[in-house]
Amino acid sequence: MAQTTIISFFKYHGRKNKWRALGRMGRPPIADKTIEGLSFWKPLGIGSGNGFSIWPDFSMFALLSVFDSENRAKAFLKSEYLKPYTEKASGFGHVLMHTIKAHGQWSQQEPFLAGASFDPTRPVAVITRATIKPKLAHKFWRHVPSVSKSMDAYEDLLFTKGIGEYPIFMQATYSLWKDGKAMMDYAYKNDKHAAMVKKTRELGWYSEELFSRFHPFECMGNLPEFEKIKASL
Repeated sequence: MAQTTIISFFKYHGRKNKWRALGRMGRPPIADKTIEGLSFWKPLGIGSGNGFSIWPDFSMFALLSVFDSENRAKAFLKSEYLKPYTEKASGFGHVLMHTIKAHGQWSQQEPFLAGASFDPTRPVAVITRATIKPKLAHKFWRHVPSVSKSMDAYEDLLFTKGIGEYPIFMQATYSLWKDGKAMMDYAYKNDKHAAMVKKTRELGWYSEELFSRFHPFECMGNLPEFEKIKASL
């Protein structure tokens, strides 16, 4: 049984639906529920624009969930647990993934267990997550716009969003690339990204951080933004 991670995105129109979605961040429907195979989960907000903004986008929210098998992950997607998220959504989508590698912690846990071998010809997703030290937050956010803008030039970037549990201080990014080569080219050849990594090492922005890579193997839902992902799998 291969551990399976799902990242789900839900889009909402109308003030009432957006307000309800925001409320679910504080009172997630799956909280205090016993869900078979579920080992880790996080409700996530989205930054405005392309997601990498200090200002939130109240029209979109995400949910990260980790299961001990594909079967249990897919059973969850068909269950009533997701109905509160989807019934008023104007669109939603789920990406199912197997972990290639992960290091670091998220809320003092190591949620992702490697179970897939890296294949540079397959699509690759990346989740980076960090808790930013409050005294260094202003320096961190000063560098974010130039890095996020540098991603716009990559045609092989199929989808990306800035996600987070808490504004400003608990932030993550999710990106999905056409193949491993495209992801590696961005990670190691993009000057803006390299400068950000260097600053991270020099200044020690984070009190906790995690870096993880995945092979997505299935994409479901009706979000228009996910059409490129579906075509690549």
